[in-house]
Amino acid sequence: MNIISLLDLLEDELERGVNVPFASKALIDREKCLEMIKDIRLSLPEEIKQAEWVKKEQQRILIEAQKEADAISVEAEQRIRALVDENEITQNAYQQSREILETAQNSAKEIRLGANEYADAVLEDVEMYVAKQLETLHKNRQELNSKKR
Repeated sequence: MNIISLLDLLEDELERGVNVPFASKALIDREKCLEMIKDIRLSLPEEIKQAEWVKKEQQRILIEAQKEADAISVEAEQRIRALVDENEITQNAYQQSREILETAQNSAKEIRLGANEYADAVLEDVEMYVAKQLETLHKNRQELNSKKR
């Protein structure tokens, strides 16, 4: 039998299963379905089995290559660090990086202070607006209450 026929038989068997009340499950002949699956596996072309093996082998090789590449990368980074640390240029770079960091921290502090001042000014404007609106609201209520009497 070919694979398509076996799949059709399996599908028919699953559709013929007896529905279990109040569940989306069905009772099927387990042995019959397992036998059909076994027949399907046996009917698969050899090329598919070979392709599966090739795929697994490819994964294994890729993982091995990645491990080797990582090891080489770590070793290269260690060598580079050792060479760079010994160099006078590195010392100058460290000094410059400290200066840049200090400048950046000072700039960040100034920006934070400026942002706080701006936020305070905006909040003050909002507070005055809300106060004016509240005053208008009180006046409107007083007028409304005076008209009730």
